[in-house]
Amino acid sequence: MGEGALMEFLASALAWLADPAHWAGPDGIPARIGEHLVISAAGVGAAALLAIPVGLVLGHVGRGGFVAINVAGVGRALPTFAVLVVAFIALLPLGTVAFGFGPTFIAMIALSLPPILTNTFVAVREVDRDVVEAARGMGMSEAQILRRVELRLGLPLILAGVRTASVAVIATATLGALIAGGGLGRYIIDGLQRQEYERLFAGAVLVALLAIGTELAFGLLQRVAGRTLEAAR
Repeated sequence: MGEGALMEFLASALAWLADPAHWAGPDGIPARIGEHLVISAAGVGAAALLAIPVGLVLGHVGRGGFVAINVAGVGRALPTFAVLVVAFIALLPLGTVAFGFGPTFIAMIALSLPPILTNTFVAVREVDRDVVEAARGMGMSEAQILRRVELRLGLPLILAGVRTASVAVIATATLGALIAGGGLGRYIIDGLQRQEYERLFAGAVLVALLAIGTELAFGLLQRVAGRTLEAAR
């Protein structure tokens, strides 16, 4: 593609994005962004509910770390597309649940679990043991130490795990469009099928911007958590 053709394509892609018709209705950009955020937040949220308590407990007792890290490593090695296909096949007997949200939700949980579990475990283990022993000496129970000391001091690193998972999920949730899911992946898949490359390009740009926005938002949250922690010391 020559420079002139490239500039013409970019101009047509920007025109597609600026078209008011693409900002309204169920296939409009706000609706697709909303769908993308819902499936991404659901996957990361469910993974956090599973991984953070497990990581906290394993980190506190100091046992099972090898298992946790290796399970997380296996999770990282699993191709998300393969998980999506397996979930789709497993949910087929349930009918419409197999299309769109269900398999994508499961695949996003599988993608989110490893970084959240690993970071939570490491965050607790990296808390100064002298601080933990001092808390015990003050008469705190193990649950109080975990909640008031280890969770509090390890929060920035735990947020880093959620941050990594969130950015990965935002970028990968586009795969849900392959099984009739919604979100910004619809623009990419439909644009490819219809040979509407402006639609495809717009979808890719919107996913990238959403991932960058998520990265920046979590970066700010981490800095706030770190400064709050420093101020409390």
